[in-house]
Amino acid sequence: MTETEHSTARAERTWREALAFYLQPASLRMLMLGFSAGLPLLLVLGTLSFRLREAGIDRSTIGYLSWVGLAYGFKWVWAPLVDRMPIPWLTRRLGRRRSWLLMSQLMIMGGLVGMAFNDPAQVLGPLVGCALVVAFASATQDIALDAYRIESSEMNAQAALAASYQTGYRLAMIWAGAGVLWIAARAQGADAVGYAHAAWQTAYLAMALSMLLGVVTVLASAEPQAVPVPRARNLGEWLRGALIDPFADFWRRYRWQAALVLALIAVYRISDVVMGIMANPFYVDMGYTKDEVAAVTKVYGVVMTLVGAFVGGVLSGRFGVMRILMLGAVLSAASNLLFAWLSGVGHDVTSLIFVISADNLASGIASAAFIAYLSSLTNITYSATQYALLSSMMLLLPKFIAGFSGDFVNAYGYSAFFHATAWLGAPVLLLVALASRVRPGS
Repeated sequence: MTETEHSTARAERTWREALAFYLQPASLRMLMLGFSAGLPLLLVLGTLSFRLREAGIDRSTIGYLSWVGLAYGFKWVWAPLVDRMPIPWLTRRLGRRRSWLLMSQLMIMGGLVGMAFNDPAQVLGPLVGCALVVAFASATQDIALDAYRIESSEMNAQAALAASYQTGYRLAMIWAGAGVLWIAARAQGADAVGYAHAAWQTAYLAMALSMLLGVVTVLASAEPQAVPVPRARNLGEWLRGALIDPFADFWRRYRWQAALVLALIAVYRISDVVMGIMANPFYVDMGYTKDEVAAVTKVYGVVMTLVGAFVGGVLSGRFGVMRILMLGAVLSAASNLLFAWLSGVGHDVTSLIFVISADNLASGIASAAFIAYLSSLTNITYSATQYALLSSMMLLLPKFIAGFSGDFVNAYGYSAFFHATAWLGAPVLLLVALASRVRPGS
């Protein structure tokens, strides 16, 4: 065999090995758990904003209510407890990671039932309270699940696991987006228009039952090999090991460059997150029906995100995470400009399909690379706490800014808003270029 033929055969084996990992049990398990993680998010943010706008809630109020999602941004506060504290009775039977996963999933189910029975058109407060419960429990599930994923496989498999996780996550978003709208539309009746609380009640109860997929997966899965945790002689030692050491370890490994890494994490998804809060109110105001939004943005669009996640995972393993991280940053910011164009087109389903295709493909590529990047930064000894800190940093600033998105749209219109969110992504490109040079201990 010539050198060229040998290189070609080696490349083909590399591609084949990269693709084959998606059929292994670890990836299939992460697919199911990704579904469990992705289901609650839209139900307290995107889909909820559609429901609230249809119920006549003002855009500014919807924007401020998006701060419910800040629970995801502050999950690092209680991540040390998830990392170290056992749950009485449950942890002895399921293990540290699975016990926290199961408890959070049951809390999500309870919160969704509460959201089903409270009508925002009558009283908004109780529904917001239940949404906070769902967001807190969902963030807790994310903490335990991220640690479970990192501890379940070697680091060179994390990009593929991230892609499997994203696939399950996006499938859940189809169900929590299109599924909710489709169920609500069917429950309301084919000829009915406008807001109907009973229809949304049926849809949210169906979502609560859907969390059983995650519950069954947790019960059927094996606990990853436990990372040894030093025994604490007193409360002070326990607090230091749970709260201080994980953060000190990160700063010790990256030194002054830790600030650069955290800056990149804090703004990497800012274009998508800020724009996403007003997406569903935009569809309502543009005259799109539940069925149109369900079919195009919540099914077809999420399928395109799945394609992007798959492509991002494979390309990250083949060409390196940082290169694909840069590609995702460019595509994510640029795709927001298409929404500005769509705002001038008006109600046109074909144009909506085109815009959603480009936007979600870019989002999938960026997400798969970003999750792999975050995973590479963690020390497995503190996997839950450190990953929670890093992934929380991704949401804090974008979610805070997104709270004012309704005010911006009211003042300047949708076109100016979408242009502004695209420009928010410009600093990300410089930060990715600088962060590509960072090495632990350098």
